Amino acid sequence: MNDTRSGYDLVADRYAAEIGDELDGKPLDRALLDAVAELAATLPGDAPVLDVGCGPGHVTAHLAGREHLAGRKAAAFGLDLSPAMCAVAHRRTALPFGAADMTALPLRSGSVAGIVCLYAVIHCDERQRTAAYREFARVLRPGGYALVAFHTSDADIPPGGTRTLTDWWGHAVRLDFRFLDPAAESDALVRAGFELTARLDREPYAGVEHPSQRAYLLARRR
Repeated sequence: MNDTRSGYDLVADRYAAEIGDELDGKPLDRALLDAVAELAATLPGDAPVLDVGCGPGHVTAHLAGREHLAGRKAAAFGLDLSPAMCAVAHRRTALPFGAADMTALPLRSGSVAGIVCLYAVIHCDERQRTAAYREFARVLRPGGYALVAFHTSDADIPPGGTRTLTDWWGHAVRLDFRFLDPAAESDALVRAGFELTARLDREPYAGVEHPSQRAYLLARRR
């Protein structure tokens, strides 16, 4: 995790500049985020939605700007392994962010109504992903939903493969980007205490993102 943290610390400002507005070109992502926010609003109380691996905060901001049918806006906050990324996110959005490891979330059990985790578990090995999914289940209220997204393959890497990045925008880094099998991740979520509600596979948006195939898993906490 130290390599991941330091890598994102180094590129935090550039990362925000490059992808901070990416949701503008991703209608399916926006729709799925809206669905999680709306489902979270059906639970009793006012528990917030958590954005895990929040990066520069654009996903958190989208969730916080989502107005439900009841006329109130979602409460949302973000956690990221990189303190520098959290600082950038707060500066860009004025929303609450904190540095944390997704395998040991600093939150009370049952304290959030929804979780989104977009393209963050790709930096975790299988053991770490198992721990993260258990943490998602722990901090979610029963009946709450988690949306997990990841790359599955691209032109060079099949599912199960890994790309290691050693230079990122002129910075020396060591970051592993894993391409995951949706069936295996679905099984891992079920073992962690979820039931799978929906799966979406899609092709990349040309010119908007890395040209990789992607999967989204929506799972309900039992």
